[in-house]
Amino acid sequence: MAGILAWFWNERFWLPHNVTWADLQSTEEAAFPQAEDLYLAFPLAFCIFMIRLLFERFIAKPCALGLKVQANGPQKAQPNAILEKVFTAITKHPDEKRLEGLSKQLDWDVRSIQRWFRQRRNQEKPSTLRKFCESMWRFTFYLYIFTYGVRFLKKTPWLWNTRQCWSGYPYQPLMPDLHYYYIVELSFYWSLMFSQFIDVKRKDFGIMFTHHILAVTLISFSYVTNLTRVATLIFCLHDVSDIVLEAAKMANYCKCQKLSDLLFITFAVVFIVSRLVIFPLWILNTTLFELYEALGNFPALWVFNVLLMGLQILHCLWSYLIIKTAYKAISKGKVAKDARSDVESSSDEEETVPRSKALHSTIATNGTSGANGTNGYLTGGTCSEEH
Repeated sequence: MAGILAWFWNERFWLPHNVTWADLQSTEEAAFPQAEDLYLAFPLAFCIFMIRLLFERFIAKPCALGLKVQANGPQKAQPNAILEKVFTAITKHPDEKRLEGLSKQLDWDVRSIQRWFRQRRNQEKPSTLRKFCESMWRFTFYLYIFTYGVRFLKKTPWLWNTRQCWSGYPYQPLMPDLHYYYIVELSFYWSLMFSQFIDVKRKDFGIMFTHHILAVTLISFSYVTNLTRVATLIFCLHDVSDIVLEAAKMANYCKCQKLSDLLFITFAVVFIVSRLVIFPLWILNTTLFELYEALGNFPALWVFNVLLMGLQILHCLWSYLIIKTAYKAISKGKVAKDARSDVESSSDEEETVPRSKALHSTIATNGTSGANGTNGYLTGGTCSEEH
């Protein structure tokens, strides 16, 4: 085990030339990031999850009811043992041949059986109330952490000059405010990693799970290597669009159509500008070029950049889905299903919606951070991320 740990923590991989782990041990004069600090995220993630449960029950739910958000779920299908057995054991989407067989067996017409299966599928959808509470929690957290990040970063030199991210690296003392910012962000992503198994289910579960793993890996990796300054810029850049997305969803659940449309358009603009323009020109530019100019080459630098490039690929994918959905909504007056819609988020029967309601229909609840996020996540054609 000692040999494996020594191999894993090889200084020539993690640190620049002529720097050792001993050089980065915390002292009374200066504190530096320590790998064991990351363990703090696990109990804090549990605390964040418990705070979420209390928030949704005692704050979000009363707010939702006060705003007349629908508390009941979709209409339940009438009990039928034969159809229930087919639904649970064979298929949730019977073909024509099976529908005809069930029709003869039950003496029901085919359309009634189709309606039963549609109601039964929709029966598993979460209620609007639950989706509102989930979005309100995410909105509140993102607003808090983004506000904290802006207040912290406006006092730092690297917000205005990214070359300051590498000034004195890796001997950059860990400020208490930065440490708190880091651990809270990491804890939130850990909480999303586990809560997504009980959150509103999405068709993009695999993509969002990959996103959360990438986010946790990036945050942990940058902390251990003390690449914390540039990481704080990434946090703030990712959180801003998620605030608008969750606000758009809440407006949708409250049936404030015009506000929801406006917020979704705002979200789309903010997301694309922040992820496809500012992120590559501001973040990738400094990590790919300015960091190399300041410190030269070492393996951890390239791993960090590979992770950031993976994040940028997700940005491009989600931006494409946002643009595609918005274009269809505006030009065709209807919303097509896509990879980020809720499970059974729309009726199985195609229906044309008025042009004025098209964008409104694209806002659905989020499952990711989430993030920030990641922290953002596409749902019903929109994007929501976590970081």
